[in-house]
Amino acid sequence: MPGHRRVPCPRTLGTLAAVVLAATGAVAAPHAPPAAAAEQQRPESLREVLFVGNNWDGTADVIEADGDFARIGRINVIPDKQQRLTEIYLNPVKLVYFLGIRLGPGEGHDQFVDDMYTTPDGSALVVSRPSFADVVSLDLATGRINWRFPVSGFRADHMAVSPDGTRVAVSASTSNTVHVLDIVTGRELGSFATGDKPHENVFTSDGLLWNMSIGEVTTALDAPWLDWTKGDRRITVADAETFETVRIIDMRERLDAFGRRDLSDAVRPAVFTPDESRLYFQVSFFNGFLEYDVAEDTITRVKTLPAGPDTDEDRTTWVNDSRHHGMAISPDGSKLCVAGTMDDYATVVDRATLQEGPLVGADKPYWATVSGDGRSCVISESGSDRVTAIDFATGERIASVPVGDHPQRVRLGRIPADWTAPAQN
Repeated sequence: MPGHRRVPCPRTLGTLAAVVLAATGAVAAPHAPPAAAAEQQRPESLREVLFVGNNWDGTADVIEADGDFARIGRINVIPDKQQRLTEIYLNPVKLVYFLGIRLGPGEGHDQFVDDMYTTPDGSALVVSRPSFADVVSLDLATGRINWRFPVSGFRADHMAVSPDGTRVAVSASTSNTVHVLDIVTGRELGSFATGDKPHENVFTSDGLLWNMSIGEVTTALDAPWLDWTKGDRRITVADAETFETVRIIDMRERLDAFGRRDLSDAVRPAVFTPDESRLYFQVSFFNGFLEYDVAEDTITRVKTLPAGPDTDEDRTTWVNDSRHHGMAISPDGSKLCVAGTMDDYATVVDRATLQEGPLVGADKPYWATVSGDGRSCVISESGSDRVTAIDFATGERIASVPVGDHPQRVRLGRIPADWTAPAQN
């Protein structure tokens, strides 16, 4: 694991701000997106790839979407780093939150990239940047910023893209808000309120947007009897067009009815079945997942997965309360892939029987997604700076490739067929 960065003491902040100002000069306006980009790029000229967000690096690796998963190139997602730091070090309130992110969810590091999606025409990558509390669009040809959207509050988190690829939703975790943006222009289309610390977002085909709020996860108040300190945790379901709240789902009530008062109601990564009739989700502090029947509004099954042989059972040592963090489902809906974050493995689970396959050793796996051909589950190993592919059919590791510092989110995207990485700036 990389070492922690030293946090500057308050008396040095003024000096540091002056140095940053001198280095950056005037604040430049972001570049405007190219006109009619969607019409200029035909879908048949695009190729599917995987983007890997290297959270502590501030880079995104582009790798093959299947096969050997070889790395194609790397993108700098913080080309405006000095400009952003200037603003932060000159604003005491922003600085407090910036350092709080470093010492809290960042585990001693700045969080420069959380989530990312490409535009439908493959010309830009849209990225949420937690420590900079914003979303930016990066031109994939030049590496320059097309637009920047500062979220409300002081931290940006997970995103989701609409089924047609035209809108992106982002959680503003300190203001309990989800913003929905036009993915090409960055214009805010609407927003809605959530529970405390909105996290995961999922669009569904019926025109809804689901948000899971996880409450306060950075304190050491992790004993079960202190669960009340974690705040208002719930699923907020909003209309994706009007942004009106359609439904609030309190998983505390559903868990209690299912006989699992011992489990947290902080819903973490979640996946729907292809027909969207079932939701599978992880919760804080639990090595396993639950199944939720959407129409019946009830929890129907629970799966407890094995503990790792060297797992520290001290809950305060688990990163941001997440013992397991990352789920994916095979395209046919028959297999689930689970990242056992603090237990240092990933495994493929048969959805019909809930029987797990081989436990594939992994170093703090932090996310899971599906490969371009649908045959593999791809996990990020944040502890060893690798991405690993696991075959859905056999449950065995088939490839592993090195990436940047602390990979977290892995997302499928599309880029021009002849794309080469822009020069780092």
